[in-house]
Amino acid sequence: MRLRGEAGNEVTQQQRNVEEMLERAARTEQRDAAQELADKTQARPNVAQTPRRMMAGIACTLIGGVLWGVNGSVSKILMEQYDASPMWVACVREIFAGLIFLACGAIGSPKAMRKAFTTVRDYPMYLVTALTCVTLVQVAYLFSIHWTNAGTATVLQTVNLLMVLVYVCVRGRRKPTVREVVGVALAFAGVWLLATGGDLGALSLPLPGLLWGLTDAFACACLAIIPVKLIAKYGNFVVNGITFLLSGLILTPFVRPWAHVPAFDARGWWLLVFTVVVGTFVAFWLYMAGVVRIGSMRATMFGTIEPVAATVTAVMWTGAIFTPIDLIGFALILIMAFLVH
Repeated sequence: MRLRGEAGNEVTQQQRNVEEMLERAARTEQRDAAQELADKTQARPNVAQTPRRMMAGIACTLIGGVLWGVNGSVSKILMEQYDASPMWVACVREIFAGLIFLACGAIGSPKAMRKAFTTVRDYPMYLVTALTCVTLVQVAYLFSIHWTNAGTATVLQTVNLLMVLVYVCVRGRRKPTVREVVGVALAFAGVWLLATGGDLGALSLPLPGLLWGLTDAFACACLAIIPVKLIAKYGNFVVNGITFLLSGLILTPFVRPWAHVPAFDARGWWLLVFTVVVGTFVAFWLYMAGVVRIGSMRATMFGTIEPVAATVTAVMWTGAIFTPIDLIGFALILIMAFLVH
């Protein structure tokens, strides 16, 4: 009986630790998002007390980008080896990731969650965020691949760097710094080399492919900008939970996921769990935590580590070989990371 009581106390203590961790994360991200918004409205942002926040934001963004890259390879395995359609994978992981976010929000910031659901005037912004920052990102990327190829679609997606830089400069009424210009140029060059192998011919594409690719870039830029104000009010968990679940529900009538369940074996189900929990929930949580700490421009640029992670996992899991062009692309992106700090 004593052992059983001790085990019960240990479980209770672990639950309390998890609840405290989620509460701290929610409070920290709301505070940092509010600080980011305040910095944008000042002529001279307050950076004297932000080095620790900056390092945490960089770490979150890099890890989130890596997990996104790994998630791309996992999703590819699900689609190619188990015949799971891209829209089915997107719909399922959005719904379940949204539920996980909401569960964490209910534990870590229940008051903010209640306020988020009862503040009707924010409903239109939830819908805009869900459509642009979740649904449009995935749908536009899929159609861009359909009309061109994965490499070209990835290159077009990196135009979001330019879009975010334009937004930041217009909002701050300033010109881009030399570091930002060089960093953007290196990021473009590095991702382009990784995606195309330096083949200029890979960039010749039909007009629909170009338009869908630029739409995807626009949606990715929105992801680094639009949710920050909502996160400052309600927290990362709550905002991601509402927008992910809403996006998944929007796709449900078109996808009907219950009618087209792939024939997964044990490995397939584990990969699906990974893409929902790690590749979507954890990756988006960390990336948005990075955005509210280091700002949309830096987060977007550090997020270019995603294709690096995708390439590494492709080599590990499919036997792909690095070429000199790949190594040059890695070097350019790493140099960019050191330039933009």
